[in-house]
Amino acid sequence: MVSLSSYADVGSMAQSLQQSIDAAVKRVQQQATGNGGATGKVQEYEKTVNKSAMNAAPFATGIGTLTKDTSRLNVFSSLASNDPADFYKFNVTTSGAVTLGTVGDAGVRLQLMDRGGKIIADSNKDAGATYDAFQKLKSGQLTLDKGDYTMRIARDKDVPVKDEKNYGVQLRMGNYSKDYDTIAKQPAKGDNPFGGNTRLQGLAAILGAGSASTNSATMMLGGSGGSYGGRGSLLNALL
Repeated sequence: MVSLSSYADVGSMAQSLQQSIDAAVKRVQQQATGNGGATGKVQEYEKTVNKSAMNAAPFATGIGTLTKDTSRLNVFSSLASNDPADFYKFNVTTSGAVTLGTVGDAGVRLQLMDRGGKIIADSNKDAGATYDAFQKLKSGQLTLDKGDYTMRIARDKDVPVKDEKNYGVQLRMGNYSKDYDTIAKQPAKGDNPFGGNTRLQGLAAILGAGSASTNSATMMLGGSGGSYGGRGSLLNALL
């Protein structure tokens, strides 16, 4: 697997995904005029964080706030071998149509959930209405209400959990003038968000027992780290 431990490594991974990015750009260019884009000089920011060692939605990595005609959110990472899923959270400040773009390896599944854990959109073709919603999300035709959301990134059902998968995801609402990149590295070795508190460790084990969703009772346990520093968009021109 390509390491995300340095900017050079990230650049190498981005280059390996160039073909997917080019295809995504072509798709976006074919969309109807008015779907939005950069306005004026775009301010670019980047943060590098370690994903939580706890594999559950309440410990999702924060990627920022989605503000209409202002911000664009990008996250770039990988599913390590035997890592079942990654979780990311973001906030929407006002109701509006959101556009999602993805790049990366085949066999990656994306699910978008609301604050209560309900799946709103699902990239799995067998997901029925939520798959239809995912297609609308990709074309900028799905409206999200103001509030908190979580993305779950996992493998398709027929993909072995040992297979490593690289991916990039991008979100915007209309135009944007600020670009926020999140480079999400694998958890630090020996990372334990609960220290020696065995009661909290037991609770985390329950929360992480294969659940793909969250609820209002567990959202209070959420958290993220890292701070932004300007460098530029990793997925620029995807949307």
